[in-house]
Amino acid sequence: MNRIFVANKPVGISSNRYLTTLKKQYKVKKAGFSGTLDPFASGVLIVAFGQYTKLFQYLNDTPKKYRFTIWLGAISNSFDNENVKIIEPNPKKINITQLQDILDSLIGEISYTPPKFSAKHINGTRAYKLARENCDFQLKKIKSTIYDINLICYNHPFVTIDISVSKGSYIRSIASIILEQLNRSGTLASLKRVSEGILSYKEQKPLDPTMILNIPQNIYTGDKHYLQLGKKLNIDFFHTKQDGKYFVKFDDFFSIIQIQNNQVKYILNNISYEKNYE
Repeated sequence: MNRIFVANKPVGISSNRYLTTLKKQYKVKKAGFSGTLDPFASGVLIVAFGQYTKLFQYLNDTPKKYRFTIWLGAISNSFDNENVKIIEPNPKKINITQLQDILDSLIGEISYTPPKFSAKHINGTRAYKLARENCDFQLKKIKSTIYDINLICYNHPFVTIDISVSKGSYIRSIASIILEQLNRSGTLASLKRVSEGILSYKEQKPLDPTMILNIPQNIYTGDKHYLQLGKKLNIDFFHTKQDGKYFVKFDDFFSIIQIQNNQVKYILNNISYEKNYE
């Protein structure tokens, strides 16, 4: 089965475990997902079966949009809602104007250290596994771009914020920066990924893969069997001859090719395609 769709991962399960439940539900063996969500997080998880698992790097899945809630006066080693300790039963209320100024100042590129309780790999092991075992390790600073960030609700001691960020951003670290600038203690009470690029959750409906790729379509006027069989292609049969990556679509399959210096190279070829997408 070839299928790509947006799933809605629930709270309390890892992305890998959730994928296992989907594989059983759809009775498939080959499956994958794009963009790991931590167990305490919920929301959009792009899932693919079969040949479509090869498409993740070509999806139009940026920026990422999240909604998160900060819990003032509470702390957690993992900076989420696990093993929370209340250190301030009656935390002081924050100044909304100050908070808005802090949020506005974060728009653009920022540099920070990812959280130790994250899915980042350290010598082949997930960082959160090392953190749970109290292993001593360091993470390198990374850069992220914040495209937009807005206060949605402040119901003391909970602060809910919407944020739009680049791929690979760590919302817990960004929340930590906000708390540091507020000079307050806190942790995340919830985290939900609302969308990835143009993709949001709509009842796990199968998507037309060619409509969500971040590369343009090219038209091939030659014999389609040349593509289907992986034969050498002549650039004269393509409408667009400029250097770049393109997808070429037919009724029953599509391919991803690269044009460089008037030469055509296959990247992914003969991927099955269905016409009955909604």
